[in-house]
Amino acid sequence: MRKKVCLFLACLFVFRIIYAGESPARRACLKQIKENYLRFLVSSDEERSAYLNLLAKIPVEREVSDQNIVELYQRFPVTTEEIELLVSTLGPNGAWPDIDYQDKKRSGWEPKKHTERILKLARYYYESRVFYPERLTDSLLRTIHCSLAFWFHRDFSCLNWWYNQIGVPKTLGTAFLLLEDELSADEKMYAIREMKYSRFGMTGQNKVWLAGNVLIRGLLEEDYALVEAARDTIVSEIVLGKPEGIKSDWSFHQHGPQQQMGNYGLSFLSNMCMYVELFAKTPLAFSSGQQNDLFSFFKEGYQWFIWRGFMDVNGLNRQLFRYADIHKAYTLLFSVFSLMQGCTSEQAEEIREFVRYNFLEPMGNNLWVGNKVFSDSDETIHRTSQWMASVKMASRRVIGTELVNEDNKLGYYLGDGALYIYTDGNPYRNIFPFWDWRKIPGITCIESVTPIPVRYGPRSRNQSDFVGGISDGTSGVTAMELNRDGIYAHKAWVFTENGVLCLGSELFANEGELTTSVEQALKSGDLLVEKKRKWQAIKREFSIAGQSVRFFHRNTGYIVLQGDTCIAKVENRCGKWSDVMGMYKPQLQQQEVTALYIKHRGGIPSAYQYLILPARTKEEVLKYDLRQIKVVRNDRDMQVVLVGGKCYVVAYRPGGFILPDKNKVDIQTAGLYIIDFGMEKGKIYAADPTRTVERLYCTINGYFRELFLDKHTFTFSE
Repeated sequence: MRKKVCLFLACLFVFRIIYAGESPARRACLKQIKENYLRFLVSSDEERSAYLNLLAKIPVEREVSDQNIVELYQRFPVTTEEIELLVSTLGPNGAWPDIDYQDKKRSGWEPKKHTERILKLARYYYESRVFYPERLTDSLLRTIHCSLAFWFHRDFSCLNWWYNQIGVPKTLGTAFLLLEDELSADEKMYAIREMKYSRFGMTGQNKVWLAGNVLIRGLLEEDYALVEAARDTIVSEIVLGKPEGIKSDWSFHQHGPQQQMGNYGLSFLSNMCMYVELFAKTPLAFSSGQQNDLFSFFKEGYQWFIWRGFMDVNGLNRQLFRYADIHKAYTLLFSVFSLMQGCTSEQAEEIREFVRYNFLEPMGNNLWVGNKVFSDSDETIHRTSQWMASVKMASRRVIGTELVNEDNKLGYYLGDGALYIYTDGNPYRNIFPFWDWRKIPGITCIESVTPIPVRYGPRSRNQSDFVGGISDGTSGVTAMELNRDGIYAHKAWVFTENGVLCLGSELFANEGELTTSVEQALKSGDLLVEKKRKWQAIKREFSIAGQSVRFFHRNTGYIVLQGDTCIAKVENRCGKWSDVMGMYKPQLQQQEVTALYIKHRGGIPSAYQYLILPARTKEEVLKYDLRQIKVVRNDRDMQVVLVGGKCYVVAYRPGGFILPDKNKVDIQTAGLYIIDFGMEKGKIYAADPTRTVERLYCTINGYFRELFLDKHTFTFSE
């Protein structure tokens, strides 16, 4: 009997060690992670405070559904005035009267505001308890407990699963950690029940969000095994080349093969950077390889999409919210600050340089320059010290954009070659309600007043694989064969230090007339047209047919070299944000917009050529010598341009040409080529936009070249 009692006590002792509490080392690890989490949420760090001062200067948006922006606003200091308003307006039942708790929207779901207010109260409570105990009042604590009880005892559920399984648990989980010392036993039980709506599963950023919520539950339950499993699930997504997640070109895909840098990708990097900080100095810290991959994702991916403190429109995808460009850039700013906590000193210095020339001194010379093709996402970004350009395309491989939860209701053509030019600011900020969505800058589309299509399925994709680009690092050529909804076109963009040359050939529509949009931006000063070597302001509309013509707006020149009828407009347009993003209230607004486009002849294949000269003065555009650029071919088979000693070639089919300097080139394999004759030993850069062959063939001045595409760069000499 005594032996049985001893055995029972021994088993009980082991049971208590395993189940009643973790080992001292594990308890210390959980304690450190929780402290890191709380420090991340409420910190007086000097460098982070400097970034918060920058954040305080940007426009505040009142209607928010984007999780990135929700979390960005959670970084703002909570004021006593805000808390007093929440305390004074809470009803006796624990609800706030200005929230529509019966809301059925799938985006911008009203009841989530209740959870965000709980989080704001929780932050204020924790800050007060740690730093300002004199601010703790009975009314504050009553408001916290009453608002929690209201939520716990009602079964709120959104039609959009994301809020139920990710958004709400993520917001409330953070509040539960801040309030942990204040929660009663029943409240903690309800809190853990709330967190159990999140379970491991899904892919990409959704997988990371869910695991992050499980992590919070593990911290609340002090379950090391659950925290470790959540951590392992999170880091399992720091890999390249999967169908969803970080791609080999350092772009990010979610919801199939489409670029999601401003949406899921930004949430992924933001969350991962937070976890770098949370797990720092614990046994669960990220490995050096994982840390380096995250730094490369920032450096080789996101750094290309940020220009002088705002995000490229092509990076936003479907999330065309008010001030989305600047809010998403600031989300990245705070993310990379957390990333620095696990970086090498050299990496941290590169991040500080990025912060300096984008946020601290945004009007200085841009230091991140070059030309990069994001081949997995059918996108090219070109950067100089004074301006940036980006073009976004689509193919059978890559989806151009999406319409989800009433986001991006008019963006059907966003992946058809949208070209945006940036110099000293963002001329497209908040323009979306006032756009003609068939004249997105850069695209070729049918002229029509019929509603924009809203079904974004496989049949609506560009039915071509000849889409891509080739870069030599400083310049490049990008091309797209457009075959979509009865519209056909060969479109090419040549990016150099001086500007962007845009070419189109074999433009044809089964029905209707085509237009190619050169620019459509917010009006900033006069839109000027050159007449007899002098600039003249366009008051309403100007058109000219069959002639070369120069325009100037803001600090950018546009020279239309070839096309049919060129039309320039200055219009005061009306629009509603709710027409673009369903979460907004239907309020009519006005804005002045400038538009420049080419109207093509119907019934026969057409072509166009135009040159964009960013960051120039009016005098420079007026005097620009077009002999610097030679368009050798722009037809159904080839687009060939000579700039300086470089020849940029888009070969849709095999063919040949002779350059003005008598160099003779024969292309045997369709593809993209940059042939640099300006070196002692010439160089060839080549790519197959269809991504179906391993080598290309060409002949230069009688010498046959076999180009293996795993090399990308080839030298030759005569």
